[in-house]
Amino acid sequence: MSEQERRETALLDRVLGSFDGCRDPRLGEVMRSLVRHLHGFLRETRLTEEEWERAIAFLTATGHITDARRQEFILLSDVLGASMQTITINNEAEGDATEATVFGPFFVEDSPRVPVGGDISFGAAGEPCWVEGTVVDTTGRPVPGARIEVWEADEDGRYDVQYDDGRTAARAHLFSDADGHYAFWGVTPTPYPIPHDGPVGALLAAVGRSPMRAAHLHFMVTAPGLRRLVTHIFVRGDEFLGRDSVFGVKESLVKDFERQPYGTATPDGRHVEGTWSRTRFDIVLARAEV
Repeated sequence: MSEQERRETALLDRVLGSFDGCRDPRLGEVMRSLVRHLHGFLRETRLTEEEWERAIAFLTATGHITDARRQEFILLSDVLGASMQTITINNEAEGDATEATVFGPFFVEDSPRVPVGGDISFGAAGEPCWVEGTVVDTTGRPVPGARIEVWEADEDGRYDVQYDDGRTAARAHLFSDADGHYAFWGVTPTPYPIPHDGPVGALLAAVGRSPMRAAHLHFMVTAPGLRRLVTHIFVRGDEFLGRDSVFGVKESLVKDFERQPYGTATPDGRHVEGTWSRTRFDIVLARAEV
């Protein structure tokens, strides 16, 4: 071992040893692992002092832009894939249970309730879209009464909470029927950019990455005795599927949104001016952790 390596290793050992008095075993484990990986990164890249100062300035700017309405640190976690990795770790594979993906920043509690077959758009701009499916557990048994929260952006890529008029649109909840079936009208999802006017956007631009999210529709599904599912479905053929800025796309969640010509009869007899689309999303819930 060279003298330089000895000095670097000795410093690492001193930092690791500083946690010996930690009374929380899990906190001590996490901090030691963090330090090992952080020092490993610094030593592998031979980070310069100028680069370290630029990193501190970036994190400072990330903190300054964060407020009650905008969480730039979560955005940073998202674009680095850390959010999706945490979700993947904490939603272990179980049979054919539906895969989870990122929650996103636009969920709102106490959304309006609609009946099976109801319309969640509440006037949101966009092509009408019929969504239906069943909710079952991993044994294939239907799950009646599952609460299904759904929310999405309008055709301009904006959620209702991004408007200043207090509207509630393109979000609602409903419950699966006795056979586990659900259905609703929404709008056909469209791609949109994550907020990219801050430090995270500057980082994406610097590394040549797009801020665009693939078109998607959010779901949160809950039922007693079963694991809560937070997920999206994505539109097959969307150009951003392979470069979703937060790495939320999973192949199992990519669905066919079939465009229906004007005049095509709708499943519930509703009259639609213009084209509309339809898709099917069958949901499989894993067992709750015991």
